[in-house]
Amino acid sequence: MSLVAGSYEKFIWGFTLKPQSLILTPLFSYSSHLSLIKTVAISGSVVASGGGDDTIHLYNLSTASSLGSLHHHSATVTALSFYTPPDLLFPRNLISAAADGSVCLYDADGFVHFKTLPSVHRKAVNDLALHPSGKLALTVGRDECLAMVNLVRGRRSFCCRLGKEVSLVKYDCSGEKFCMVTEEKVSVHEAEGARLLLEFECQKRILCAAYAKNGLLYTGGEDRNITAWDINSGKVAYSIEEAHATRVKGIVALSDSDGSTGGDLVASASSDGIIRVWDIRMAATEKPNPLSECKTQSRLTCLAGSTLKFKKIVASNLKGQDQTMED
Repeated sequence: MSLVAGSYEKFIWGFTLKPQSLILTPLFSYSSHLSLIKTVAISGSVVASGGGDDTIHLYNLSTASSLGSLHHHSATVTALSFYTPPDLLFPRNLISAAADGSVCLYDADGFVHFKTLPSVHRKAVNDLALHPSGKLALTVGRDECLAMVNLVRGRRSFCCRLGKEVSLVKYDCSGEKFCMVTEEKVSVHEAEGARLLLEFECQKRILCAAYAKNGLLYTGGEDRNITAWDINSGKVAYSIEEAHATRVKGIVALSDSDGSTGGDLVASASSDGIIRVWDIRMAATEKPNPLSECKTQSRLTCLAGSTLKFKKIVASNLKGQDQTMED
């Protein structure tokens, strides 16, 4: 299992987490960007980071090396997502979004730029959610709109005005539901038709959220807590009160490559630079202590994780790609 985190200080941090010992082991730290890092994404051993310098940087986590950069955006890169088919260990596509409302599509084999969609939103894209099928993505922006992008045809297929700005959008693991976050409120919708299923509310503003394979939605934010929500009832299943001393800026539900942990392990990152790994089940009976902890000495902005173990096939796929990819 692997974790990557971005920071205001332009550094990206890479870690491995061994299931047996549950110790966070640092792999690398790069100061690749010229401005703060806004978003990170990981698939297997491939990592991408997007920042305020309008650039996407790429890394090989298994060899702790840089793969180069992409320069197809003309504004801050605000969201990144890899699509990896279930039968592959290497991602097929990379989708990125930016503060000028644009979305870019890439082939992950060599990171070839497919297409730029210039006006998916009239203002900045806040977040994007990639459907498990890899055929479409949802985006939300500062223009208070929800848009759907057809990734097969490479065009926006739907857009509707919400009447409020949504900061986060996430598909569940099955792709049958998605959620949207507005300040401290979460709304859960059917993927087909976007019918509202339920709503629930946290104590303070939500800054990060992640679905897990066990059917829970984890949230973190200004309340400094990690809360596990039952997305069928809208009730709190577990909660770790004061999980961090400062705001929770990133959260990842972890599982082994065979899905054995099912999302019971949760990693979180706070704005004071601390990354922690928790067994969320312990919160049902007592306030748990973190299973592992690492202090980066940076102001962290985002966190991403991969549930896939490194395998030789990943390394071989990446071997010929350790080069700068600038168009």
